Amino acid sequence: MPTRIHEFSWPDRVVVGVIGLPGDRTFYLQVRTGKEIVSVVLEKQQAAQLAENIDDILDQLLTVDGNPFSIPTGTPIELVDNDPLEDDQEQFRTGAMSLGWDPSTSQIVIEAHPIPDEDPDAAPAQETEMLRVRMPVGTARAFAKRTREIVDAGRPMCTLCGYPMDADGHTCTIHEN
Repeated sequence: MPTRIHEFSWPDRVVVGVIGLPGDRTFYLQVRTGKEIVSVVLEKQQAAQLAENIDDILDQLLTVDGNPFSIPTGTPIELVDNDPLEDDQEQFRTGAMSLGWDPSTSQIVIEAHPIPDEDPDAAPAQETEMLRVRMPVGTARAFAKRTREIVDAGRPMCTLCGYPMDADGHTCTIHEN
């Protein structure tokens, strides 16, 4: 069965965004080049881990003598993207993800694969999909920053029990004596 690869080598835009309110948000990885837009759903934890790992890779590359890949130490202000998602049409729900570095183009490479269909009665899929995004180092820094901000904008955590607090109330699992 052939794999349909949604490939973006130098995207105009690559962001993580959300639809919904804290506690009931759906996270999307959205990529656009021209009029072509692909949005895949991912878990909050996947988004957080992606941002952390991108920064880790870039920070490791900063230590290479002479910084030959021109890795920025911070987020280039001109690359900051705080705009909302452009589309919420889900291409697929992300299962496995991989992250890499392409030294030949000085780009971070993200691959997202759909959650496999585990229904034993389902007909075999005729085609599978994946998303591959290559982004330059400045864009990757901006992507990681925005992603961390979006993840952190969720429900506040209870200082006593550590669980998220809902806007309509919170029953703490720790009782003070």
